[in-house]
Amino acid sequence: MATRETVASLSKRLKRFEDEHAIRRCMNRYMYLCDLLDAGFELNDLMALFTKDAVWEGHGRRYGKTFGCHQGADAIQAMFAKYTQPPAHFATNVHFLTSELIDVQGEEASGSWVLLQTSTFSSGKSQLSSARLTVRFRCEQDEWRISHFQTESLFNRPVKTPWDQPADLPVPE
Repeated sequence: MATRETVASLSKRLKRFEDEHAIRRCMNRYMYLCDLLDAGFELNDLMALFTKDAVWEGHGRRYGKTFGCHQGADAIQAMFAKYTQPPAHFATNVHFLTSELIDVQGEEASGSWVLLQTSTFSSGKSQLSSARLTVRFRCEQDEWRISHFQTESLFNRPVKTPWDQPADLPVPE
């Protein structure tokens, strides 16, 4: 009897770790694809990360106004499509995630992260931004997908020069 309970307990723990890993992979894939958003970017892989009834929203004073709320896959795709039109919006865009918390409850989960984003826009202006991400997920057909993505600004700061400079990196001789 104790062996069956141990196997059942270990199986449950293993499932939770696998679910957390899949959720982490979903978020990392989302950020990776957002780094690639450019004129002509194909949105299918990005949209595959969302449930059909997903919500994507900016939250709080700054991001609520800047990004608004988009309900449903079609509305989310339309929002991202703006970033795929020429001319390119970003010259450089890199997202970093930290302070991760993931809580799996059956076929649904919630997660939060702190985001740091370094962007240089096509205009040559650069920005350092940070946001708190609060994200809900749902497992559909054995795939974890984003069901509600919420981003709230922590800070934004203009940077005088582009992030990527063409000069060679200094190395010891």
